[in-house]
Amino acid sequence: MITAPRVFWPSVILVAVFVAFTAMFTDTVAAAITTIQDRVIGTFGWFYILIVCGFVVFAVRMALGRFGDIKLGADDEEPDFKLSTWFAMLFSAGMGIGLVFWGVAEPLNHFASPKPGVEGSPQELAQQSLLQTFLHWGLHPWAIYVVVGLAVAYAIHRKNRPVSIRWALEPVLGKRVNGWLGDLIDIIAVVGTLFGVATSLGLGVLQIAAGLDVLGLVSNPGNWTSVILIGAITLLAIFSVTTGLKRGIKWLSQANMGLASALLIVVLVMGPTLFILQEFVVSIGLYFQNLLRLSFDTGAMQGPEGAQWQGWWTTFYWGWWMSWAPFVGVFIARISRGRTVREFVAGVLLVPTAVTFLWLTVFGGSALYREVFGSGGGVAADGSVNTEGALFGLLGELPGGTVLVTGAVILIVLFFVTSSDSGSLVVTMLSSGGDTEPPIWTRVFWATAEGVVAVALLLAGGLAALQVGAILIALPFSLVMLAMCVATWKALGEERRRQIQLQRKLEREELTAHVSQNLIEEGWTDPHGAESSPNDTESSPASASDTVEGKV
Repeated sequence: MITAPRVFWPSVILVAVFVAFTAMFTDTVAAAITTIQDRVIGTFGWFYILIVCGFVVFAVRMALGRFGDIKLGADDEEPDFKLSTWFAMLFSAGMGIGLVFWGVAEPLNHFASPKPGVEGSPQELAQQSLLQTFLHWGLHPWAIYVVVGLAVAYAIHRKNRPVSIRWALEPVLGKRVNGWLGDLIDIIAVVGTLFGVATSLGLGVLQIAAGLDVLGLVSNPGNWTSVILIGAITLLAIFSVTTGLKRGIKWLSQANMGLASALLIVVLVMGPTLFILQEFVVSIGLYFQNLLRLSFDTGAMQGPEGAQWQGWWTTFYWGWWMSWAPFVGVFIARISRGRTVREFVAGVLLVPTAVTFLWLTVFGGSALYREVFGSGGGVAADGSVNTEGALFGLLGELPGGTVLVTGAVILIVLFFVTSSDSGSLVVTMLSSGGDTEPPIWTRVFWATAEGVVAVALLLAGGLAALQVGAILIALPFSLVMLAMCVATWKALGEERRRQIQLQRKLEREELTAHVSQNLIEEGWTDPHGAESSPNDTESSPASASDTVEGKV
């Protein structure tokens, strides 16, 4: 039984129509969407940059402000997951496969084709390329996740609302969240999540195929190799998502982090260790030193070339993260019951950012070291970069390269499965009216749909069009996120006022009880409820002494 047909069926129809048109009219649809993308980036690029910076400020304000000690759940409730498991799950869902894919490739791309206006020696270009990558994977994307995750977590854990984007907007929309407006919000979230996850699956498959090619297991992998890989990994994702959040997804996330940590340590030890450690410290300092300048850079003074670069990199990333925000935000909200607002923001914003910086420095820094001080190999003679195979090119040059490449392929598969089953769980909850334990068949349906979408668009050559579609969805959802900021501030403000009123009431009751006890002890009040005063002859000290004297 479909518990939310007004969300489920429109989402299915929209996805099916888009996939069908892309498969049948690939060139036409791709050209149309690319034109729309150029218009959106050209017109709203500044808007994307401005609001994402605003989200960073909002997240920091939530952590450091007066709302920090409000618990996302009952006041005496403990977290559902221990800290290490919580970190593993939110990191696997939030970055995962994307960070493995771009950890080496993006710094090399920025080094080979610098941002307009960036000039200097190879060492200076390498430093700027890593700094630019830090910007795209640092505080900004995680602040986007904080906005959605905090709003949803407060609604479902503190207010006991269903797991749905619409209920996060209840403080500003009121009863209208139950109407067509709420349905529209959830439909946008479902479609955006499905597109975002399917695109990542496509990118992951391309990298897995490149890894198998390096290992010699597949020669010149093509579309059918990708189809088989998507089918096999989708089956693993279906198995995982049917086992539930506290088993399959939890175990996979822990396995992801274990294998990723092992691979990171090996590359750190076998690579240019001293350089990596020094570069890690330097890059963090440069990141915070240049954070404002980089965050607000729209490329305006570089003309059309600068605007185009921003559109394909920074603006693209901000839109990409916002298209993922419904998925990651709902997922981390679901696993964050029992955390305080301050703990939630610190955990989601700071810890993953630090781990991401370390990953980028170890992998991206090693690749840049090879280009600047070593034999090169990551950047071709014509200045191009093999984006899908960049990671394997680096690992293959290290001792035990075959083993490392094999481990990297397994890691990508695990991240692939984790992203798929996490996305399936979120889409299923959203399309089931917020049910935290949706029916098994709906989980299987959406996990299968993600694989089918990735396969159809990959065969049709429409994966790029799907990427653009996800970015376009970010535009309307960015307005939803702005409303979420207002709703969260309003809801937490009301929560704080209720706490202050309750505290004052308890203080008054405590003061009243204290005064009453003092009156009883001093004899001014009968403990059984009868009142007394100094004029009562039976209880006043003066009357008692007079009585004694009379007897004498």
